[in-house]
Amino acid sequence: MTCELPGAGALDYFPCRYGAARLVFRGPWRAVRPGYSVALGGAATYGRFVARPWPQLLEQASGQMVLNLGVPQAGPDAWLAEPEVLSLAARARLRFLAVPGAVNLSNRFYTVHPRRNDRFLRASPALQRLYPEIDFTDFAFTRHLLRVLAGHGAPRFAELARGLSQAWLDRMGQLMAALKGPTVLVWFADRPPPLPDDPPDLAQGAPLLVDRMMLTALRPHLAGLVEVVHPDCAGSAEGKSFAPLEAPAALSLPGPSAHQALADALLPWLRQGAH
Repeated sequence: MTCELPGAGALDYFPCRYGAARLVFRGPWRAVRPGYSVALGGAATYGRFVARPWPQLLEQASGQMVLNLGVPQAGPDAWLAEPEVLSLAARARLRFLAVPGAVNLSNRFYTVHPRRNDRFLRASPALQRLYPEIDFTDFAFTRHLLRVLAGHGAPRFAELARGLSQAWLDRMGQLMAALKGPTVLVWFADRPPPLPDDPPDLAQGAPLLVDRMMLTALRPHLAGLVEVVHPDCAGSAEGKSFAPLEAPAALSLPGPSAHQALADALLPWLRQGAH
């Protein structure tokens, strides 16, 4: 993984683990202090390509510890497979959870890698029946898979998207239950959540196949929902550090100004707790 083995021009993320977890987090490793909060999410929370990701900015602004438990390519499956990490998050004063996409999780159509949830492993018989003309051995990543399938007709893709949405809601409900305490859900993207009837948007910069109705369905489990829509969430190299081969990935993730905007938006929650 490039986030663990930096090349010329890349940042050193000082990768670390907590307890017996197999997930790798951005370091340096730190001893947890009483009253800490945690930030859970994917590559944007981890802070790939930026020197100071939003959990660090939030900690500096508040004076309260915010443990960065972001993991690139992580979805709900990755968290639910790590009881020790869930326990660490459940003991926190407050949890900030960046919305994951609906494509990086195992579902009735396909299976993903248990930790690298963006890795497509195999198609189920249901997906093979839905797309009998597709050779699924050609795919290694979920985004590539979904983009190809979207080009094979809207009706079939709508059926696939409904299945992914239901799996996402089920898995996110399990995750909320495992986190136990007050959790703030964070929409961090270059565009607002789509409406359910909007055409599917598979472009970089926002959680894939997650719409506003899905977020609303989680409301009973949440302390709150914070939406930060910022143009620097995708498309710019300004303020980022990356090796030449990392350029495409770097352009798809938030830059420093977006991270600062999110930290500013979350600061009142940290100061007030979840009340």
